[in-house]
Amino acid sequence: MEAPLVEVKNLKKYFPKNKGLFGGKKFFVKAVDDVSFTIKKGETLGLVGESGCGKSTTGRMLMRLLDPTEGQILFEGNEISSLNDNQIRDIRKEFQMVFQDPYASLNPRMKVSDIIAEPLIVHGYPKEKREERVQHLLEVVGLNAYHADRFPHEFSGGQRQRIGIARALAVNPKLIVADEPVSALDVSIQSQILNLLKDLQEEFNLTYLFIAHDLSVVEHISDRVGVMYLGKIVELADKDNLYKEPLHPYTKALLSAVPVPNPRLKRERIILTGDIPSPSNPPSGCTFHTRCPFAMEECKKVVPQLKEISDRHFVSCHLY
Repeated sequence: MEAPLVEVKNLKKYFPKNKGLFGGKKFFVKAVDDVSFTIKKGETLGLVGESGCGKSTTGRMLMRLLDPTEGQILFEGNEISSLNDNQIRDIRKEFQMVFQDPYASLNPRMKVSDIIAEPLIVHGYPKEKREERVQHLLEVVGLNAYHADRFPHEFSGGQRQRIGIARALAVNPKLIVADEPVSALDVSIQSQILNLLKDLQEEFNLTYLFIAHDLSVVEHISDRVGVMYLGKIVELADKDNLYKEPLHPYTKALLSAVPVPNPRLKRERIILTGDIPSPSNPPSGCTFHTRCPFAMEECKKVVPQLKEISDRHFVSCHLY
């Protein structure tokens, strides 16, 4: 079997906090708690879950914008989670990020040509070839060459996100972490950006970690899907298997909430009771047992492991 492009092993990220106005007892917010997965070359792994489940933190650790508390990140078989800033800078051109908010992720004082050329400058791209490269990238993402002399405020949200994608492509990366790249856009524009990402993946042989909370968007673009809850992956499977036959109670509840564009087709809605527990004080055992309609006594005491139930279908649940 071909070695994965990215391999994540037992990744954790705990943020220290002080209780009380004047410090006092220190506790930890467990944003990501023992996450493991792989991404093969050329595939798209979707990561879904409610806000605050740790999916964006996971993406930022892959980019080494955040340092892991524990665990390993391997890129092309090389361990990158313990590299210092100077070491990670040399290989950072291999993985780039498309951010959620196209209004905040572009410098309003820089022209589009300078925004796209910035990573080229950082990684030593020849000066005489930069302008040609910028114009080519603009055309690749569906913009015109004359847009290079404009500022971000002169563009719509969809156009700004295309500029962000062009910037990410500038240094020919192998992996792109897309952190909710369409959630801030109109629905009519979302499909255009998603189709652009799929076309670019095919043209440049890109690999994506696609982070989102919209299950319909993830179904459209992903090959495999991981479902996160309170810092843990509770289910991981091929897209078709996950959407046709979800196994984890949380995944079933999420999919039951997806609108169906057919008024005659009725889907049983699964309503979860209670609130999401605090990541600073997660429940013992299975973190979902406080909201799970199938919770057993074992769920309160024993942490379920992510195990393979059927071909490439992993679930973390005592029911299986």
